[in-house]
Amino acid sequence: MSVLRFEPFRDPFERLFSMAATGTRAPLGMPMDVYRGQDGSYHVEADMPGADPDSIEVTVEHGTVTIQAERTPHYGVSEQVIAAERPQGSFARRLALGEGVDAENLTAGYADGVLHVTIPASPKAQARRVEVTHAAGGSRVVPGSTVEPGEAPAGGTGGGAD
Repeated sequence: MSVLRFEPFRDPFERLFSMAATGTRAPLGMPMDVYRGQDGSYHVEADMPGADPDSIEVTVEHGTVTIQAERTPHYGVSEQVIAAERPQGSFARRLALGEGVDAENLTAGYADGVLHVTIPASPKAQARRVEVTHAAGGSRVVPGSTVEPGEAPAGGTGGGAD
């Protein structure tokens, strides 16, 4: 992991060249964490400080969750901007949903600049235990075999002479 030191008065082109040379990049406009809960549900936490809560949209379409938000500057056109480093404008992230999730019951909440989306696991996809039954008698006949019920299979001990 590399740490990029922030130097606000450094030349922006020099900063871009340094990021390209070291393999680091500028932070995303909407960084997020995705993790799976013990109940099988997925949780997405997206940082959106300063986003207008009314601009946040979460949609599900064709197996994809799309999160959109907009962050507008709080300064006016007539004001002199000294530094503007916080990302502004519209942001969107897309997450492909795999099998085993219940996209119909997805929930989302926004508090303290963080959007929390919960994608529950589908009841069909959750692990279940299958009961194994035991047949009486201990012998079994495989359907389609040439052995008739009550006969010993070929090579077995039939106990009788032919």
